[in-house]
Amino acid sequence: PAPGSYTLARVMVAPDGIVLDSQGRGQRLHALLRGRLSVLSFMYTYCRDPEGCPLALAAIEGLHSALLREPALAADAQLVSLSFDPTNDTPQQMRLYGGERIGDPRVDWRFLTTASVSALMPLLRGFGQDVSVEVDAGGRATRTLNHMLKLFLIDARLQVREIYSVATLDSQALLNDLRTLQLEQRASRQ
Repeated sequence: PAPGSYTLARVMVAPDGIVLDSQGRGQRLHALLRGRLSVLSFMYTYCRDPEGCPLALAAIEGLHSALLREPALAADAQLVSLSFDPTNDTPQQMRLYGGERIGDPRVDWRFLTTASVSALMPLLRGFGQDVSVEVDAGGRATRTLNHMLKLFLIDARLQVREIYSVATLDSQALLNDLRTLQLEQRASRQ
């Protein structure tokens, strides 16, 4: 449907926790999301499952290209890629993975990780992102495994407004939903 011709329900409040940016600086996730329209995806930098992270990345790259052509929408929006595996996906690895997309003033794309799996787990639970967890001999969580592909559309007030999966993941749908939220945001300011 055309942007603005439908409404997106408020699904839940996005959870909060400490994340690390690609420079290793810790920040609250809410501080990064508040005031922006965000598309958040959990991912592994090394994922090769064709119906997993590469599929999500292709959809987000399509959205990124569309945002480059719509600077007014890009000014209100951001893309957020958050690693499932902080053990391997360190801030340095996220910086390498993000490459030139990080710091591009035209479209804000953040590549985040956490300090540990234990710091990540409350975020995953809060988003309803099911994973299995690998533990070491001492019972400490070392890595997350086997997840369902989900992307989250979050409004400027930290409300999750849509959850996309393999069946619903499409760059045009992401773009239309962002446009719809932008129209809603503008209408609420008047």
